[in-house]
Amino acid sequence: MQLNDTYDRIYDQLAGHFALDSNLRLGVAVSGGSDSVALLQLLSRFSAQQGRSLEAVTVNHQLRPEAADEAAYVASMCEGLGVRHETLEWSDWDKQGNLQSEARNARYALISEWARRRKVNVVALGHTQNDQAETFLMRLSREAGVDGLAAMDEAFARDGVNYCRPILHLTRDELQAYLRHKNISWCEDPSNDDMHYLRVRARKAVEVLSSLGIEAQSISHVAGNLKDARNALNEMALSAAQKIAHTRDGDVVFDRAGLLAAPFEIQRRLLAKALNWVNPSDYPPRRKAISELADAISNRKKFTLNGCLILASDLVCVTREYGAVQDMISTNPTWDQWILEGDWRDGIQLRALGDPAKAGLRDWRDLGVPRESLMSSPSVWYGETMIAAPVAGWQNGWRARLLRRDFID
Repeated sequence: MQLNDTYDRIYDQLAGHFALDSNLRLGVAVSGGSDSVALLQLLSRFSAQQGRSLEAVTVNHQLRPEAADEAAYVASMCEGLGVRHETLEWSDWDKQGNLQSEARNARYALISEWARRRKVNVVALGHTQNDQAETFLMRLSREAGVDGLAAMDEAFARDGVNYCRPILHLTRDELQAYLRHKNISWCEDPSNDDMHYLRVRARKAVEVLSSLGIEAQSISHVAGNLKDARNALNEMALSAAQKIAHTRDGDVVFDRAGLLAAPFEIQRRLLAKALNWVNPSDYPPRRKAISELADAISNRKKFTLNGCLILASDLVCVTREYGAVQDMISTNPTWDQWILEGDWRDGIQLRALGDPAKAGLRDWRDLGVPRESLMSSPSVWYGETMIAAPVAGWQNGWRARLLRRDFID
């Protein structure tokens, strides 16, 4: 490997990521490990040559005694490079759930808040080809499908912040060789050798597979092929949605015959997207649950999943489940996935409508909307008096607007 080639390759990638706007404020997340330290060094050089602003951030999860020293090391390195640095601390873990998953979610939340506060336009992450291969094997162990095994995105948005992975096509060995050549040290996380963690076991598995000629690069290429397949399937699902689906006041409605005529993988994508549109979630429902839902639709049975109720007749309606919102009360204009606009004053509350007939709405059947759908729609109350139910046809000077883009987008 030619060390100068490594920099040339990443320089081209960085230029591709950041060339559109010379005023972009760049951020980089640095843990102290070799991958992120190499990214910091390369980005610092790139930013200096391009006259760009660069800031760095480190998250101390406070799970290891060495973490504070690692953050201090990164801070010292940034000072030497003339890069503004900030350390963020995670201190509110409730000891519940999967530690690595909780730590990852907290890390993104902290970095996103930092980026918004510092007005950083895009945050670079130090994920490499090795991370790609390890993630592939981890998901393979969980029997993931095409979506789960597809390659990481080189650019994505989370919590309203843009992220990128500009060294995703470089290996850890390449980056470490680059750092050694520059006499730059990095921190070694002892947990990287703890076989209790699935990622560590996946890392060891990559090393074993390399003896069979299955390198991180080849695994990464397979993930890239699956990403192409995923994108093609998404295009097919979008084309199907345009023909057989529409939205109606927060619901997604499918033509049942058209939905069932589609291949199951397209049904699965359409239903998963509809469920996530009606009730946004970080994770899609599992394949088994979608399969059970498809069976219920085929047999014209009601089904609940992910806080949604699915009604099946000649049409399939995916609506919000009343039980998931019946106790939800808001004293500000936002409620669930809605914003209510009207004569707002102290004492007003937003609640789920409930049974429209019991609420005194005599003409609700004229709307042609299922009763169950109206039950989970927003209503406006002043004390114990309902003063509006905009989705159910009683506006009384109020308007309900969804806080999301159209389903078919």
